[in-house]
Amino acid sequence: MEKYDVLEPDHFYHIYNRGNNKENLFFEESNYLHFLNLVKKHIVPIADVYAYCLLKNHFHLLIKMKSIEELSSIKINLEKLSQPFSNLFNAYTKAINKKYNREGSLFKVRFKRNRITDVNYLRNVICYIHLNPYKHRFTNNYQEYLYSSFRSILSSKSTILKREEIIELFDDKENFKYVHLEFEKSNHFEELD
Repeated sequence: MEKYDVLEPDHFYHIYNRGNNKENLFFEESNYLHFLNLVKKHIVPIADVYAYCLLKNHFHLLIKMKSIEELSSIKINLEKLSQPFSNLFNAYTKAINKKYNREGSLFKVRFKRNRITDVNYLRNVICYIHLNPYKHRFTNNYQEYLYSSFRSILSSKSTILKREEIIELFDDKENFKYVHLEFEKSNHFEELD
């Protein structure tokens, strides 16, 4: 049986999952937006969002679980920090099943979660997430892909992302872009799969 990292306060995690039986999760633009609204509703109360990418048949989130104090203030059971993710997936599945007249599970049973252990790994995961649409040939230009956080991080529009902290990880916006380009050239994708 596959081992999963336990979600604990104050830690970064790369969260990802795919469609059950390799089915698509997203069928039209409204689906992507609905999923992000559900992330805001279910995940933002328990975790800060640092990066995301939604692809037709899978998604990636980079989150940092909130502190014990913050989690205690919203009265969440620290033993069940994965419950909001289940709520997100269940709410999204119900909406998709109703809209497209389908039945059954939409996601693979358990979502993957990898704890981020150091700053270099954190930066690499951010690049990996943003370059995922390029890696899987959904686009030739990951910088223009609509359903990733890359453009939001460089924007000044309101966002659920921890934009300032992300830019700080890369020193500034120019270096953020430069590191992504270098990551693309180096082909580090396989190391993080």
